[in-house]
Amino acid sequence: MINDILQESGAALAYGAVGIGLMALGYLVVEVTTPGNLGQQIWTDRNRGAALVLAAKLLGVGIIVTTAILSSEDDLGAGLLSTMTYGVLGIVLMTVAFYMLDLLTPGKLGATVVDARELHPSCWVVGAADLGTAAIVAAAIS
Repeated sequence: MINDILQESGAALAYGAVGIGLMALGYLVVEVTTPGNLGQQIWTDRNRGAALVLAAKLLGVGIIVTTAILSSEDDLGAGLLSTMTYGVLGIVLMTVAFYMLDLLTPGKLGATVVDARELHPSCWVVGAADLGTAAIVAAAIS
């Protein structure tokens, strides 16, 4: 029983580390696709648009990671590898969706979503695109 608890705790720790690493990658993607310092914009300037876009990205990554973990094999190594693979794939696809929206809409989407003057409606569209893309990847996993 103690061995099982230790084994499962180790697996939870490993999957947690992979999930946090993937969310950090998602954070970096938002940092790169939007102008300015994302941390300062959210935590110091209280920029709601930047916060909404980042929150949707992190939730999307979380959805993909959770689905990948639930669908993974009993082999921890294979499960961690598939979780990382699907997580990175999801982040890449969310980034592609962002740039597709940027091509289809006027102005620079990255600058629009972090415009501190107002919460621009495009923030909701970017958030929906991230969550929709995450749902698609999650469905493909299971």
